[in-house]
Amino acid sequence: MKSYDPIELELFKNVFIAVSEEMGAVLGRTALSPNIKERKDYSCSLFNDKGETLAQGSYIPVHLGAMPLSVQSAMRSVTFDPGDLVILNDPYRGGTHLPDITCISPVFIGGKRSFFVANRAHHSDVGGMTPGSMPLATELFQEGLIIPPLKLFSRGRMNNGVFDLLLSNVRTPEERRGDLLAQFAANEVGRARLEEAVTRFGVEKVRLYSGLIQDYTEKFLRDTIRAIPDGSYDFEDLLDNDGISARPIKIAVRLTIRGDRAVVDFSASSPQTEGGVNANLAVTSSAVLYVFRSLVEDDIPFNTGLMRPLEIVAPPGSIVNAEFPAACAGGNVETSQRIVDVLLGALVKALPGRIPAASQGTMNNIAFGGYDPWRKRPFAYYETIGGGMGAGPGTAGLSGVHTHMTNSLNTPVEALENYLPLTIRSYGLRKGSGGAGRSRGGDGIVREYEFHVAAALTIMSERRRFAPYGVRGGAPGARGRNILVSKGVRTALGSKVNIKLRAGDVLRVETPGGGGSGKAPKKPKRVGRKTALSSS
Repeated sequence: MKSYDPIELELFKNVFIAVSEEMGAVLGRTALSPNIKERKDYSCSLFNDKGETLAQGSYIPVHLGAMPLSVQSAMRSVTFDPGDLVILNDPYRGGTHLPDITCISPVFIGGKRSFFVANRAHHSDVGGMTPGSMPLATELFQEGLIIPPLKLFSRGRMNNGVFDLLLSNVRTPEERRGDLLAQFAANEVGRARLEEAVTRFGVEKVRLYSGLIQDYTEKFLRDTIRAIPDGSYDFEDLLDNDGISARPIKIAVRLTIRGDRAVVDFSASSPQTEGGVNANLAVTSSAVLYVFRSLVEDDIPFNTGLMRPLEIVAPPGSIVNAEFPAACAGGNVETSQRIVDVLLGALVKALPGRIPAASQGTMNNIAFGGYDPWRKRPFAYYETIGGGMGAGPGTAGLSGVHTHMTNSLNTPVEALENYLPLTIRSYGLRKGSGGAGRSRGGDGIVREYEFHVAAALTIMSERRRFAPYGVRGGAPGARGRNILVSKGVRTALGSKVNIKLRAGDVLRVETPGGGGSGKAPKKPKRVGRKTALSSS
């Protein structure tokens, strides 16, 4: 790594992060949909002129590791001019799944393209077979509108033709318009702040530290990998199914540590599936980067420097590197979580005193839509639900939180009921669902929706068949459950369903608990009037 002034490096690290955080604040305040405004299902990042990440805020991990591939795909497809905004969502061009729309803007300094700012936000509907655009599809075309890199704004002027095409293919066009304009506003703020930084510090210094900050991140990750014992560590886990077949799907990893490098090999994983739990390489890369970033105890920026010590082996046509036109709505949200679980499972063997048990391992995706007769408009909504965090060595898992590849927030009941024709009948922790152990796993959540109108519902969830594992003798967390109550009849639903609901139907979602860590202390036995500890 080149020599640098540590004070200036810290200064620029915080400048870059502050820009991305301000972009996120603008996006969250100006968006229309509760999914973006309330749940904060979006991410913002800065990139150099090669499309490599410089810095980002604390957003959604599954978005952030994939965004450089989107920027680089856009660079190959269009010629950027000042004032442009390029959008895309194609999972085979750096996207994650179709509801995640990425907006990319160039930053020109002295007439030269020097940086990019970008954000990615999950839209509650982008067309497709079912409201919410998370169907149990068998090919990408069924999941929604596919957007290649296109200029939504050209030299500062809106491209009305592109906007009209997009809005004509979604169920909630006004909401989509508002959210896209919020994404444009966020990028404009990011561009302005980078220009201000250049004016204040000079373009050469800003460029210098935009490279040094990547070297800095790389150094810390190499030091972290070097502290892991050399060797190969295997682990595998299963997805419940793909929503089309009942067959479980294997995610397997062999993690090989050699000095300051790591090879992450998924060759033993299942082939890509007919149903939509396929992950593209961008999603798999995001999950790997997230795990290795989590191992670094120092406060380092998340950027492309994390990729340099890592080699990812993901065979084309596999569940972790699906090929077009495989359906992939669930790969982003569910398979990414299992990739994290198997990597952490392998690392338990290498670092047994540091790695936690499995967290809930699912995002519990709920998507639904219909027509609201009171507000006289169609509605489409999407949300994820938190669950139990896996316990760590000496630390109980948190209850009712989002974990790993998702970092979104709870949608307040008041906002949900104000926006949609439903009532949340109950919402609380699922007591006792965390796995037992010396450190107990966190509890899941119970959430009940009562629908006041007919609606189409999609559930994309996991860990209903295979429980989140415990570590070092800890018990697994409780599996999740999805239950429909219709006219007083309770019906257990699978982990992935598309169904029609009637007015008055109630959906009950019980999310998984986290796994426990360590063997639970043995309870004392009662001996007459005295209490004695059981023999070990």
